[in-house]
Amino acid sequence: MKKIPDLGFWKLWNISFGFFGVQIAYALQSANISRIFSTLGADPHSLSYFWILPPLAGIIVQPIIGALSDRTWTRFGRRIPYLFAGALVAVCVMCLLPNAGSFGMTVGAAMMFGLISLMFLDTSINMAMQPFKMMVGDMVNEKQKGLAYSIQSFLCNAGSLAGYLFPFIFAAVGISNIAPKGVIPDSVIYSFYIGALILIFCVIYTSVKVKEFPPEEYAAYHGITHEEKTEKTNMFKLLARAPKAFWTVGLVQFFCWAAFMFMWTYTNGTVALNVFDTPTVESTVDGVTRMVLDTQSVQFQTAGDWVGILFAVQAIGSVIWATLIPMIKNRKFAYTLSLILGGIGFISIFFIHDQYALFASFALIGCAWAAMLALPFTILTNALTGGHMGTYLGLFNGTICIPQIVAAALGGVILKLFTGPNQVAPEVNMLVLAGIFLIIGACCVGIIKEKTT
Repeated sequence: MKKIPDLGFWKLWNISFGFFGVQIAYALQSANISRIFSTLGADPHSLSYFWILPPLAGIIVQPIIGALSDRTWTRFGRRIPYLFAGALVAVCVMCLLPNAGSFGMTVGAAMMFGLISLMFLDTSINMAMQPFKMMVGDMVNEKQKGLAYSIQSFLCNAGSLAGYLFPFIFAAVGISNIAPKGVIPDSVIYSFYIGALILIFCVIYTSVKVKEFPPEEYAAYHGITHEEKTEKTNMFKLLARAPKAFWTVGLVQFFCWAAFMFMWTYTNGTVALNVFDTPTVESTVDGVTRMVLDTQSVQFQTAGDWVGILFAVQAIGSVIWATLIPMIKNRKFAYTLSLILGGIGFISIFFIHDQYALFASFALIGCAWAAMLALPFTILTNALTGGHMGTYLGLFNGTICIPQIVAAALGGVILKLFTGPNQVAPEVNMLVLAGIFLIIGACCVGIIKEKTT
C-alpha cells in the first residue's frame, strides 16, 4: 500500500477552508433558532421539540451521502459535488427561514414553515459539512490527521465566532433589534443573508483549490483491491465490522452532543431570565395558562444578542484550546480534561447572574467543543482502512444525531419536572444537566479502544 505523502500547511488549510462558511451557517442556526421560535410564539417547554427533525434528517441523509460519495467520481471529485449541492440548498433556506414571521401567515403556519425550513437547513449544512471530514480521511496521512482536524477545528470556530457576532454587530450599527409580535428582527434576518453570501464564497474557494485523488490513486493509497472496489456491502454489515473505536468513541459522543443540544435550546431563556431580568407574561395555550418570558421585550431580544456574544466567547476559547490539544501527548487525557472543563463551565452558569462573568463559563465550554470537533474523528479515521471511509463517517454521524434526538425529545419533559405551579420554566437547570452529561462523557473516555499509530 502506497503511503499518502505529507501535505504542506496551505494544502491542509484549503481542504478545510470551506468549513469556515459552513460553520457560519451552523452558528447562526444554533444561536438563533430558539430565539426565532420563541418570537414566533413557541412555549419554552416545547422548544426542544423543534430540534428533533434536523438530527432525524441528518441520521438518514449522512450515511446515504457517505455511501454515495464512496462510489462517486466526477471531473470535480468524489466528495466536492455533494459539498457544493448541500451548500447551495443551505444558502436558499438561509434566505427564507428568518422571514417565517414576515409572510402574513398565522402563528401555527409560521412555525410549521420555520420547522420545515429548519429541517432543510440542518440537513443541507450537514450535507456540506460531512465531505470536509471525509476529504481529510481520504487525502491526509495518519501522521498529519491530528493537525488537519485541528485546522478544521480552528476554521470551524472562527466561522462560529463570525456567525454568533453578526446579530450583535448589526444591532450595534443601528439595524432594528426589535420587531412586531411574531416577526423576526432585521438584525437577525440580515445576519442570515450575510452568512449565506460568505458560505457560497467559501465553498467555491475549496471547490476550485482542492483536487481529490483519482480513483486508482485513491485505491493505491488506501490499499483497496479490485475485489473490494466491486464488493457490495450494506450498511448493517459495515456496522457489524466497525472497529471498536467506532463504538467506544460513539458512547462518549452520546453524552457530549446531548449536552450541547441542551445548550442550544435553553441558553437564550436562561440568560434572558437570570441575567437580563426579562419580564414575564401569562400565556394560555390549549386552555393551559403558564408564565413565560415576554419575547417582545427589549430585555429578551438584548439577551438574544448577548447569547451570540457568549457563544462567540465559547468559539474563542475553543480556538485557543484547539491549539493546545496537539501539545498534550496523551490524546485520551486531552479528551477527558477538555470534557471536564466544559462540564464545570455549564454547571457554573447556575450560580452566575452577571453578563460578563458568564465569559468564564463559556470559555470553559469552548474547551469541550474543541475536543469534540477534532479528537473523535482523529481517533476514528486512524482506525479505518479500505474503501468505505465515507460510509463509516456517515454512519458515525449517527453518534451526533441520535443523542440530539434523544435530548430534544426528552428536554421538554425534563424541564416540566423542574417547573413548579405558576413558575417560569427554570431553563438553567437544563444547562446544569448538560454539565453533568459532559462529566459522564469524560468518565467514558477511558474505555475508548484507540489504534496505535
